[in-house]
Amino acid sequence: MKHGRLSLIVAAATLLAGCGAEAATDNPPAAAAPKLAVVATTPEVADFVRSIGGDAVAVTQILKPNVDPHDYEPTPADLQAIAGAKLLVKNGVGLEEWLDRTIESAGYKGPVVDSSQGVTLREGGHEHEEGEEEHAGEEPKEEHAGEEEHDPHIWHDPRNAKTMVTNIQKGLAAAEPAQASAFAANLTTYSAELDKLDAENTAAWAKIPAADRKLVTNHDAFGYYIARYELKFVGSVIPSLDTSAELSGKQLTDLVAKIKGAGVKAIFAESSLPPKTAEAIGQQAGVKVVAGEDALFGDSLGEPGTPEGTYLGAQRHNTKTLVDALAG
Repeated sequence: MKHGRLSLIVAAATLLAGCGAEAATDNPPAAAAPKLAVVATTPEVADFVRSIGGDAVAVTQILKPNVDPHDYEPTPADLQAIAGAKLLVKNGVGLEEWLDRTIESAGYKGPVVDSSQGVTLREGGHEHEEGEEEHAGEEPKEEHAGEEEHDPHIWHDPRNAKTMVTNIQKGLAAAEPAQASAFAANLTTYSAELDKLDAENTAAWAKIPAADRKLVTNHDAFGYYIARYELKFVGSVIPSLDTSAELSGKQLTDLVAKIKGAGVKAIFAESSLPPKTAEAIGQQAGVKVVAGEDALFGDSLGEPGTPEGTYLGAQRHNTKTLVDALAG
């Protein structure tokens, strides 16, 4: 008797479940629109894509915070992400030397947005301009003509960042036309934030006498920033746009002499590079080295979820760190 009653309960439950399934089929919930799968190479570019794409994009960021972009080795996960992407966005100007072969290996045939298109590029780096220390008001030079000869750190001038996000907005709109108006609205909002950042930076540097605006960094990554805010580049620990170069004994001695002769107040380490050499030079030159939590974001951004994990936050950190140290 119990067995028969149990059979009836199971049968009733099955019937009710079936009715429920039919009812659910009659009124299916509205399916959320799938997000546009975008692969972005650098932390800066990924942040730009998220800012313009909003909820309509799913961003896979290849370079994690504090990973050097110059000599990166792509992983199988990178290949898989690129293979499944609907859009790929890069910094450009030769920064991602590893990208073309990675795209080929992944078999990706989709669109690639070069966010640097239209940016006026600096010719080479400061190390090519022998005998020149001062670059106050130096204007960047001609546009793309052999990417390997130009400075790829374009995002350090907020005006260039505006060009970059405009390129990204166009690429997103072409890949997802239904969201074009939302992307355009996000671009307007974010461009205003970039204008605000630029104005804040200009106001902060106006408080520092021109004679004190002297910069020594880990590597030559801040040329666009230096030109925009009329600073003076004295030298870098790594005498190159690329982080793989090494300082010779003579170059080290010359840099120490330059630092002493120019009256430099500080050497600034970078978050993605070890500060050991900078600290050794600082000790020889008798100046402080700004490192650790105060290190500049040269090639990277901070950790996700922190203010410095966004482009705007990292740039504000850089300006505050530089101004505070040079005002002392």
